[in-house]
Amino acid sequence: MKQNDVMSWLLEENEPSVRYLALTQLQMKPESDPDVKTTKVSIGRKGWAAEILAKQDPEGWWISKERLYSPKYLSTNWMLLLLSDLGLTKTDLRIAKACELWLNRFAKKDGGFGMDGSKSSHLCIVGNTARALVKFGFEDDSRVRSAFAWFVKNQAGLGGWSCFGSGRNLDSWEPLSAFAVYPRQKWTKAMKLSVEKGAEFFLERELHKQGDHYEPWYRFHYPVHYYYDLLVGLDILTSLGYTNDKRLDHAVSVLKKKRRPDGKWNQDAVHPDVEGTISEWFAKHPKQAPIPFSLEKVGEPSKMITFKAMKVLNRVGNT
Repeated sequence: MKQNDVMSWLLEENEPSVRYLALTQLQMKPESDPDVKTTKVSIGRKGWAAEILAKQDPEGWWISKERLYSPKYLSTNWMLLLLSDLGLTKTDLRIAKACELWLNRFAKKDGGFGMDGSKSSHLCIVGNTARALVKFGFEDDSRVRSAFAWFVKNQAGLGGWSCFGSGRNLDSWEPLSAFAVYPRQKWTKAMKLSVEKGAEFFLERELHKQGDHYEPWYRFHYPVHYYYDLLVGLDILTSLGYTNDKRLDHAVSVLKKKRRPDGKWNQDAVHPDVEGTISEWFAKHPKQAPIPFSLEKVGEPSKMITFKAMKVLNRVGNT
């Protein structure tokens, strides 16, 4: 009965994005289902997506025409990452216009993506941008296809990736998240091997073994932006088909322990690891400090996190 109550909560009509995600990815209803079709039409007309789109400039950008990446986390880059999660595609002309602007500004000669003004690509940006553009329906755009070749070329020997070159960071999850949504029939042999190496990098570390215990990885958060936590890792690995590996057990155990008595999951944080040395860095570089943005309240039940948690448990056969 508890699970039925949670599903009813996710299917509430006031938030069509979550309703659509629950219908298609939890109840596994096809796009042709009348309820799915009706719900999908509502996305962008009411709820979170509509609120975000209402603040978009007619030319396609948010906050700043000159800078799509800043300020964090209110500008175009961040709004598009959010909207890609909420079920919208380029069939919505507002999305199409924003994405063309994004592509034109962020595509780099080295084959990846980087913030406006930079000459080369940056791993976190390549991963996030490629993932979102695929979800929006741009998987056949040459600039998106080249990003997946960029991942293969820039993967470290250990199997991981890194924003800063070490190749040892679980934080650098974005390439795998992009592959998770990229159609399998488009994977080359090199891409398949890259994903296998990348997945093994995370699995051999059981999604959390990197130095001392790092508490921010145990704080579930949304929007994800470029921050890692155990739910981020679980969602990516299980979506890639790694559902029966024992090395997921620790993260799955944490996920189950964090479920509330009513069957929901809280949003623990907005930006889970803006503390310690990171907060000190922002104090010295105040113009680059993030402006918090969230769809839901910290410390309260989150529909997005609950949806992701239930999706993971369904995949591993443990509800």
